[in-house]
Parts: sequence; C-alpha cells; structure tokens
Amino acid sequence: MNKKLVVIGGDAAGMSAASKVRREKPGWEIVVFEKSPHTSYAACGIPYYIADQVKQSESLIARTPETFIKDYQIQAKVNHEVLQIDPENRRILVKNLKSEATFWETYDELLIATGAAPILPDLPGIDATGVFSLSTLQSGIEARAYIDLNIPKKAVIVGGGYIGVEMAEALLDRDMHVTLVDRSSQLMRTLDPDMAILLADYMAENGIMLYMDESLTKIPTDGKGKVRQVETNKRKLEADVVIIGIGITPRSDLAKTAGLKLGDSGAILVNRHMRTSVNHIWAAGDCATSYHILREEETFRALGTIANKQGLVAGSNICGEKIEFPGIVGTAITKFLDMEIARTGLSESEAKEMNLEYDTSAIKSSNVASYYPGSAPIHVKLLARKDNKRIIGGQIVGFKGSAKRIDTIAAAIMGKLTTFDLAFMDLSYAPPFSGVWDPVQIAARRLL
Repeated sequence: MNKKLVVIGGDAAGMSAASKVRREKPGWEIVVFEKSPHTSYAACGIPYYIADQVKQSESLIARTPETFIKDYQIQAKVNHEVLQIDPENRRILVKNLKSEATFWETYDELLIATGAAPILPDLPGIDATGVFSLSTLQSGIEARAYIDLNIPKKAVIVGGGYIGVEMAEALLDRDMHVTLVDRSSQLMRTLDPDMAILLADYMAENGIMLYMDESLTKIPTDGKGKVRQVETNKRKLEADVVIIGIGITPRSDLAKTAGLKLGDSGAILVNRHMRTSVNHIWAAGDCATSYHILREEETFRALGTIANKQGLVAGSNICGEKIEFPGIVGTAITKFLDMEIARTGLSESEAKEMNLEYDTSAIKSSNVASYYPGSAPIHVKLLARKDNKRIIGGQIVGFKGSAKRIDTIAAAIMGKLTTFDLAFMDLSYAPPFSGVWDPVQIAARRLL
C-alpha cells in the first residue's frame, strides 16, 4: 500500500531520508517543507564561501528544490514554515512565507529534521546590522553580501569553537583585523587544554587577537542601528562586523509542543531506528539525540556526518527495512590556515566526569618522514582505559596530512581495539606520507 511521507526540514537528514524512501517506495507521495529558500546544502562550507575560497553559493547546493521535484518526484516546498504538529489527526499546520497563507497537510509518516539554531544571548545590539550568526546557507549568503558591500576592516568573533576558528580564518582571508572573544579559558573546549594551546599560539602568531575568559555584554551601534563596537566584561573593541558563534541548540519546539519526549539536551529523543516517542513520527539530524558509544547514553551532536547517516537510517526504517544507527564517538575535524585540528572519543575532562581510570600519552612527531621535504610538526594525544587498555580518545594538532589520521583512532575506538592493537596495526608507510612508525602508533607505543 502506498503511503504519504511528510518531512519537516530540507537539508541533510531530511533529504537523505526522503531520497531513500523514494528509491525504495517509488509509489509513495513525499512532501518536504523547508523554511529557508534552499535544500540539500553544505552548511559546513559557509565559512569558505564567506572567505571567497568558494566563489558561488550555488557550489554548496547538492540538489535544488527543482531537481528534487523533476528528477525524484519529491515535492520540495521551500519558504514554508511548519507551525504545529497534530499527532492525533496525523497532520501539520504549514505557513507559506511568501503568501502568508496557512494550511493543514496530512501524513502517514512524519519525519522531523528541523536542525539546530544558533544560541543568541539576550543582549543590547544582538540584532544590529552587521551582526551575524551562521546556521543556514541563507545566513551565509547574507553575511557574504554584507562583507562584499561594506568591506569591513575590523571583525570581532564571539565564541572559540569550530565556527569561531573557521570564521577567524575566513575573515583574515578577507583582509580584516580579527579579534576573537570567548568566555572560556581555552579555544575549542572539546580539546584538552594542552592541545588547545597549540592552536591558540598559532592563531596569535598569525594575527588573531585572542581574549579568553571574557563575556559579551553589549554590542553598541551607531544612529542607524549598525554595529560599531563590542563590549565585554573587560574591554571595548571596535567592530565593523561581528560573528556570534557561542553554540547551538536543537530546534525541538515543534516536537515538544506536540508531546514528543526530549532528551536532557533538549533534542528530540529517538531510539536506534530514529523513532520518537509518538507513533508514526521520526526524527533525525541536528534536532535529534545521538547514542554515544563510550558514554552509553543519548547525547546531542550537531554534525553533517551524523545528520546524513541518521537520515539514511530513518528513511530505511520508514520503508520497513530494519537498520539501527550504531552511534557516535564524537569525531570532528577543522583547520585554521595550515594547522589541522581533530578529535574523537573522550577528552580527559569527559573521562573524569565518567569516573574512568585512564592512561594518556602525548607525543610530538612529524607529519611525514622527518627528512622528506615539507616535514612539519604533528602532536598526537591518546587516552586508553587502565583496566582493559582499550583506546577511548584521541586528539591531533598538526600540519598537512595530520588531522585525517583521527579516523584511524575513531576506527580503533569503534572496533574496541587496545593500545597494543593500534600500535601494531598494519598501516601503510612511505616517506611522503609518514615515518616508518606513524605518529598515531608512536602515541600508542608510548601508552604501552
């Protein structure tokens, strides 16, 4: 029997699920509602578009709404906001943002893939012209247009996480004087302090002014409502453009109002099949929880890799296939100029929170054979349980070819490998790629 699938959210998770259902169920009706003007875009590419490393915003779009309609027979309706979910009658209330008209849309199966929203503090000037928070492609397009038009010279970034670090590079590329402010004592709190300081020193050496342990208090504007300054609890900073990157929160209000259970993080609680607590309603992506393999609990991680996988799992189960989302270990990667940064598993602070007894090693080596042209430093840190010697965490900071080594560590964690297993794993070797002992294996040997 043919059914009707309705999807709320037209990016990674939503369109992955819709495409899977279309492949398996060619007779089903599939309708997707997306609040923004775009579907299936690479949000992770926004900083590189603003930096002008990616020239056209269209390059970040995998498939347009027109492509979904023509080639996939998926009704991708952009500029449509879902206002309410009515589980009892299996319908949703939708608003056409262009015509302002509202209507009810029925469903047999509903997937919520509403993503996450940037956290914006309730402070004076937060809505000023020239202040941006980046979450959707449209927000990136607007920030790029503002920079192209106004050619700002002084930029302030609030927040030292992934977006903050990537935008520091982007605005430096646009010939701005860049200042980064963070209320924490270190950049990238998913790293341990001894690894984060390597990034901080490199950013400072390349012209980024860092002010840690400072909180945003106000964004003063001129007479026309345009940003001119950033005030913290310690100083005033001149600013022509401001990027707010202090974190994100799952867009789960629709689900909460409809009576769906949420996790401790506020994300929609799902099981391994991406089912919610209400029949015929599924959730995937940045709005949903993810099972953390090491923590053995549901958590919130907003990453494109997770969203695409969860979308595929949701779509498969909606079709009637039986597939489980295996979980995550918190793998992430980024860069600032030539420095690459990656992490997976547990940090020391996370291991301590779990009361795990662990051993750790931190080594400095070279990304390729030390005698080979282009050799540069790589720092690797590993964590392993004391009792069974299994690898439970890894962090890498280094130069060309360093960071993707984190995938070896992630595989070791998911495969429940020990320090011995990792140290003696049969990895490839040639001087242009590594020393005869890969730096990851040197760190594992140190743990032995």
